[in-house]
Amino acid sequence: MTATISARLSTSRDSLLRFALRADAVLSGLTGIGLLLLAPKVAAVSGTTAAVEYTTGALFVVFAATVLALAARPAIRTSGLVVAAGNALYALASVVVVLAGVWPLTTTGTVLTLGCGAYTLVMAELQYQGVRRI
Repeated sequence: MTATISARLSTSRDSLLRFALRADAVLSGLTGIGLLLLAPKVAAVSGTTAAVEYTTGALFVVFAATVLALAARPAIRTSGLVVAAGNALYALASVVVVLAGVWPLTTTGTVLTLGCGAYTLVMAELQYQGVRRI
């Protein structure tokens, strides 16, 4: 049975997009759970507040569940394009947050925020390439 599934996925034109969406969902979900569990500690290290970290963690978990559901749909081209665009906007917003000084971020907070933006931009590119492949 595994060979059948693997063969079908390797010949499918949407396999890259499905992989990118699922990877984004899993990694975002794990990050969100980590933030929910460690919000006060992350806030102390990054320069934000615990409320910001709890909110961000909850949003990451909701995003992950939504993207995982979208990745399971039979037709995912439009969903993939929307998620890729959203990820690109999130990456831009993370740079704006740092440059605008929305929170008094520490060096660690700045690195974490920009690192999260860079990860999101990589995911956006991978998802966009998956959409183009379809």
